[in-house]
Amino acid sequence: MDDLQLIKVTVADHVALVTMDAPPVNAQGRRFNEEMSLAFDRIAERDDIRCAVLTGAGKVFSAGADLKDRAAGAATRQPGDGLQHLRRARECYNAVYECRKPVIGAVNGAALGAGLALVASCDILFASETAVLGLPEIDVGLMGGGRHAMRLFSHSTVRRMMFTGYRMPASELLRLGVVEAVLPPDQLVPTAMAMARDIASKSPVATKMAKHTANAIEWSSLRDGYRFEQEMTAELGRYEDSKEAMRAFLEKRKPVFQGR
Repeated sequence: MDDLQLIKVTVADHVALVTMDAPPVNAQGRRFNEEMSLAFDRIAERDDIRCAVLTGAGKVFSAGADLKDRAAGAATRQPGDGLQHLRRARECYNAVYECRKPVIGAVNGAALGAGLALVASCDILFASETAVLGLPEIDVGLMGGGRHAMRLFSHSTVRRMMFTGYRMPASELLRLGVVEAVLPPDQLVPTAMAMARDIASKSPVATKMAKHTANAIEWSSLRDGYRFEQEMTAELGRYEDSKEAMRAFLEKRKPVFQGR
């Protein structure tokens, strides 16, 4: 994906490492949002990628919206430009959340506002010891990210973050079960990549179906959600990978998946 400038993607062992590289703090402007959406839409459709890891270059995961970019464009803004900006931001996060492949967030530093929205759009999270999550919009005359934060935090905590700008440290993220582990900075990406390779070793058919199912049942009732899972189980059973997994289990050997 050499045509991307702010979002760097490298692929090895069926895993895509996606690195936000918009110095100094990976702030999110128009190009950033467009490239992020494109990167994850490509990952969704590439058969050689089975899992992705998202992290940030430098010491910050993403400091949120690019306020300088927004201010610079204010003088030339035309009708519809503001709505287009909001749409680009939404679809940036949706591209991560709706990606057909699991996405592991390796939160290497502060993830604020729109940065928190990216974190909440990932499937599995690891954090550096230097990571913090926060919603600082109250201090800069903005709003946003609260609904994404509700996927991670309790009722009271989300409102505390929205009303005060409180930034939650990595130790508290671990205590609340928001992240799988808190790691020294040099161990963060290697740990996330190790889990990604483990996921990539599974049937790509089953993994994609599991991601689709997890997204579909997140907002469902127990009855409707479990019924959907049962339907997906029946659907998965029609694939050769499912039959191979069962044969390998019975024969006590490692399965060989063909992705079909």
